[in-house]
Amino acid sequence: MTIPKAPIRVALVDDHTIVRRGVQSFLKAFEDIEIAGEAASGEEALKHIEEWLPDVMVVDLLMPGGIDGIETIKQVHAILPNTRIVVLTSYTEDTRVVSALRAGAIGYIRKEADPEILLDAIRVAARGQSLLDPTIASIVMQELLQGSKSGTKLTEREQEVLRQLAMGRTNPEIAVALVVSEETIKTHVGNILTKLQLAHRTQAVIYALKKGLISLDEIDLP
Repeated sequence: MTIPKAPIRVALVDDHTIVRRGVQSFLKAFEDIEIAGEAASGEEALKHIEEWLPDVMVVDLLMPGGIDGIETIKQVHAILPNTRIVVLTSYTEDTRVVSALRAGAIGYIRKEADPEILLDAIRVAARGQSLLDPTIASIVMQELLQGSKSGTKLTEREQEVLRQLAMGRTNPEIAVALVVSEETIKTHVGNILTKLQLAHRTQAVIYALKKGLISLDEIDLP
């Protein structure tokens, strides 16, 4: 008997009630999604985050109160490092985009995007992978060009694993492609993130773009 997978627990953090309710209504239509909780501010989200234990948190960047979206991301990432964070916002300014990704966000979607893109971003994030809105890709690459860690050397195999990561492939898929064990790939991924001082795979995608290891049309973009 096949045991069904548990639904993805999603928490919504946005100061606009109409946005939260709209997103919640949309997501509830899918059996693989469960709404774990919702909050109108970063403070409220942090108060309940350990109660909700979400797999994915969808958060706006600009919210009232002393804790904005970026600080909320930082604190949630520190409390629940396995919770994946997807930014859903109207802001595409350079500093906000980069700050959100550096704080620990794994996806970045504009509120103007099709709802299906948000759904894809949540599902992808739950697998530990990235989905970036195409409009921010150039912003991210420009930032990486200015803040390169080019002195770090990766082995040829690590470069190939990084390229596979940036293409959105899972560890098992990379293992099959490179004809090695999944455990070996896990080791390579850990070494890559450590050497490049990266927190997660979103940043690996950015690095691969900057280094020319992969082109934009090869990434899992909406």
